[in-house]
Amino acid sequence: MEDAFKLKRATFNLWTFVTSKLISSFGAQVYVFAISFYILQQTGSATSFATNLLCSILPRALMAPFAGYVADNYSRKTIVIAAQIASSLAIAGLLTVSLIPGLGLSLVTIYTTTVLLSITSTFSGVAFSSSITGLIDEKRIQKAMSMNQMSISFAAIGAPAVGGLLYGTVSMPVFLIMYMTASIIAVILESTMNFKLFAKRKEVVEGEAKESIWQSMKAGFAYLKLQPIIMALLWVSLLINFLFGAFQVGYSFVLIEKLKMPSEHFGLTEGAFAVGMLLLSFYLSVRKDVKYPFLVSKRGIIVFGILMGSIGLPLMVSMHYGVMFGFYLTVMFCFGATMIIVNTPIMVMMQKIIDDDYKGRVFSIMETMAMALMPLGIVLFGFLYDLLPAEWILAISGLLLIGVVLILARPSVVRKAHPELDKSKTVTAEVIQEQ
Repeated sequence: MEDAFKLKRATFNLWTFVTSKLISSFGAQVYVFAISFYILQQTGSATSFATNLLCSILPRALMAPFAGYVADNYSRKTIVIAAQIASSLAIAGLLTVSLIPGLGLSLVTIYTTTVLLSITSTFSGVAFSSSITGLIDEKRIQKAMSMNQMSISFAAIGAPAVGGLLYGTVSMPVFLIMYMTASIIAVILESTMNFKLFAKRKEVVEGEAKESIWQSMKAGFAYLKLQPIIMALLWVSLLINFLFGAFQVGYSFVLIEKLKMPSEHFGLTEGAFAVGMLLLSFYLSVRKDVKYPFLVSKRGIIVFGILMGSIGLPLMVSMHYGVMFGFYLTVMFCFGATMIIVNTPIMVMMQKIIDDDYKGRVFSIMETMAMALMPLGIVLFGFLYDLLPAEWILAISGLLLIGVVLILARPSVVRKAHPELDKSKTVTAEVIQEQ
């Protein structure tokens, strides 16, 4: 009877989690769309736009270790709700400033709000990632992760469309009110969820001294050293995100600057990316768990390298415009689909193998390492694209990406992640010998 109740409650948690993520992601995406256009329209400066992007990335990289400590030492539900309320208050502050006559929105207030939202989303994201196995039964973790990606994809597709329709017809305060409303609804939904339903955290002993933040972080790194698979994933993540700068800068540069693609067609190619994510997320949500997630992710990253190298192909081979447009629609669709194939199975595996008491610190270290070299990659590749042919930068970066994953996720590492692969090979060999 108790198990049936817990499963019913887990189903409630699953749908509430997905709904909350969809609403908050949609509000955040509409806000990002509007504020990006506002900055470019008011200043006409790419530097101002890049500064706002930096205000979003750097706080995440710097605050993630602290978010991990907090998530492992305090109530994760309280952290999620407090972070969401703080986001609402930050937007309310920006809204108030925008309505004061003579003040309005300045770059300083926008940058400050971006920093605050980045910090709150870091604490909320790490706490939520650490709570998946407490909210939902183990058999449905892949379903939960896939449905979360689906909600993000829906927001990525719908928010720019809504933002594009509204921008220019409504004032900036309306966008801020939309985001604040979405954030408040998310708080209400999150407050109804049971974060301890399947949690396996250690019981807190009364009077026992808490670890200091530095001791806790050291314990997190010590735990990671004993997890060679996670360490391999961290290094792969660090180098991939650095090399991914070639795609982030190069894709827009090639299509807009080199190939002179119209903005509406460029927008459709980016939409194909979100559609690819959406369809693969749906597929993973209805199928059984991926059997060898580490191996699947390795193959997915190799496909990433091939896709990245192919972006410069129309610069080397003459194509009719319609063929070229169809080529980029296909490439971006495959990029979105491959991203889900790479990320979702590996995140499900990590949810299952990481001890509940270390999840916050491990996920925060992953986030820090994933983002650590991203700004450097964007700056470096931005500089290289001004000096060297774009097609060669993309081709070499794609090959380096494939080389990195073949070295860091070599067969011996894959066998450590999936020792059953050796057993299946032994059984196959025995069957062949018998025949």
